[in-house]
Amino acid sequence: MKRLTEFDQLADPTFSKAVIDWQRSHGRHTLPWQNTTDAYRVWLSEIMLQQTQVAAVLGYYARFLERFPKVHALAEAPSEDVMAHWSGLGYYTRARNLHACAKRVVQDYDGVFPSDPALLADLPGIGRSTAAAIAAFSSGVRAAILDGNVKRVFARVFGIDAYPGLKPIEDALWRRADALLPEVAGNPGAIEAYTQGLMDLGATLCTRSRPDCGRCPLQARCVAFATGRTAELPVRKPKKATPEKRTALLVVVDRGDVLLEQRPQTGIWGGLLSLPEVGGHVPMDDDEPPVCTSSVAAAAGPFGTIDEVRPLSPLVHVFTHYKLHIAPFAVTLATRAALPPGHVWWKLDTIGEAPLPAPVKKLLLDLARPSLFG
Repeated sequence: MKRLTEFDQLADPTFSKAVIDWQRSHGRHTLPWQNTTDAYRVWLSEIMLQQTQVAAVLGYYARFLERFPKVHALAEAPSEDVMAHWSGLGYYTRARNLHACAKRVVQDYDGVFPSDPALLADLPGIGRSTAAAIAAFSSGVRAAILDGNVKRVFARVFGIDAYPGLKPIEDALWRRADALLPEVAGNPGAIEAYTQGLMDLGATLCTRSRPDCGRCPLQARCVAFATGRTAELPVRKPKKATPEKRTALLVVVDRGDVLLEQRPQTGIWGGLLSLPEVGGHVPMDDDEPPVCTSSVAAAAGPFGTIDEVRPLSPLVHVFTHYKLHIAPFAVTLATRAALPPGHVWWKLDTIGEAPLPAPVKKLLLDLARPSLFG
């Protein structure tokens, strides 16, 4: 008797059939990036949807396509224009990789995205799962995805009692994902429906909290449902204390302009404009005393003669790996000095157009009210 391999043991055509049938009847079909095989549009949506909800992406996707309708337009655009259209969507490394990827596709593939997932995964910002999704939706390539939604579905359906982010567990999930792929011969659209169905299940039914098990096509085979563990699975990442840091921002204003500083291309808010910082991001438990008005005045000295310095309401911004306490200081000038390199004056009344990090843009939009600066 032939010994079954792990792949054979994991394979189950009824699983993909249940997902495909459900997606075709109940899945999402009207999102703006669906019903197209344009790899550029598929790629753009997949990058924007990484760690971001559909509702937040819709407006950005439309505006991005209006400004950069084809990959050549994106590749040829100035980086500050790309960052401005991404501003507020977060995870800015995605935008830098997006721009770099567009340039590579134009340079290496004459503006045509490859259909091979391995070649796609070699491009900036495209991982294995994203490459598979792009290849499936644009070219019908039979390749497995394993994003956060799919990990959650698999963890619950198959009762996986370990954190999916651990490498041995993730490797096992990839083997399962490959084994469960549907056969595409004689079944047109199967891989597209299956791929979209897994995404839809995780996004609309098998959600992190309050999953809608009553409407799930996988309920009958779901270990988590059968054992009452939908709230426990997938196993959450072991928690670490979130580090807290602080910084001070200079809101230097003169004659309706606000002073902005170009951030380095790498690191927090890389490639964006922002407000000048005093002292960087300092751990909260550091012995260094907090920034005060006198140190702010000294830091703002190179920009001109200081008329007034006053503290503004503090704010907090949470990154994925630490929490930042921001102390903004309004600085008005009596006279301007020549700007140091990497700085620019920007009209406050058009600050919404600037490529700024979301918390900085919100702060400046609030401050743009005339009563605050006279």
